[in-house]
Amino acid sequence: MLVAVFVVVAAALMALGPGSDHVGPQALASVSAAPGSTSVTDARSSPAARAQSKASPAARTRSTAAPTRSTPRPSLPPGLSSSDVAAGLLSADVEDSASGHLVVVPGSDAGPRTGTVRRVRVEVEDGLPVDAKRFAAFVMRTLNDPRSWGADGTMSFDRTAGRADLRVVLASPDTVDRLCAPLRTRGQVSCGRAGRATINFRRWVLATDEFANRTVYRRYVVNHEVGHLLGHPHERCQGAGRLAPVMQQQTYQVAPCVPNAWPYPSGAR
Repeated sequence: MLVAVFVVVAAALMALGPGSDHVGPQALASVSAAPGSTSVTDARSSPAARAQSKASPAARTRSTAAPTRSTPRPSLPPGLSSSDVAAGLLSADVEDSASGHLVVVPGSDAGPRTGTVRRVRVEVEDGLPVDAKRFAAFVMRTLNDPRSWGADGTMSFDRTAGRADLRVVLASPDTVDRLCAPLRTRGQVSCGRAGRATINFRRWVLATDEFANRTVYRRYVVNHEVGHLLGHPHERCQGAGRLAPVMQQQTYQVAPCVPNAWPYPSGAR
């Protein structure tokens, strides 16, 4: 094929005579039209090519850049919401028992350091499907919320892995029954006694039918059981439609009040 092209071009040059370095339009036409030959027309002479050559480097880059791909969101464990995961849950499955061994969540978390500072140690029973650090963070956010026991800056909470003023424990139903005795929790509820706010894992996962929002219930049970450790007894509903006192036993019944997670809902004593 290349030999045929060369022969045609040579013939055209010879027709122009010696010393000529210009190939006329007719000669180019004959080369491009030669049977079986490949066109040698300069691609740079096309209008599209001239427009491309005048385009800015940025425009040429955009035209050749690879398409971007969105990063897929991580999937949630079956049966759990993002709020459940933020509370430390890794699974919605509830077993009656786990290892029976409590593990201290390592590290520390300094609170606002206002008023009387209470040191809190958070522990999770080994074998529960829980992210212990997320659970501890949820507990501390709850206790240091302005609506919690430290309203008006009169009290705050620091998390420690060492000696503490009180402990917040997340445990399986069977372990809760053992730690809460002689109180009868029957594998269903939590307790606050002997320096421990012991939270039943069943309630942490499922909450109760009294609460439409599991996050509200979790905040309630932390504040309620820690409230016992701070010396607060149970209270009763003060009237239909009113916010239930946090020391009301809302796990069993909220009505005629409405659910409430906070000792001081307005943020003031």
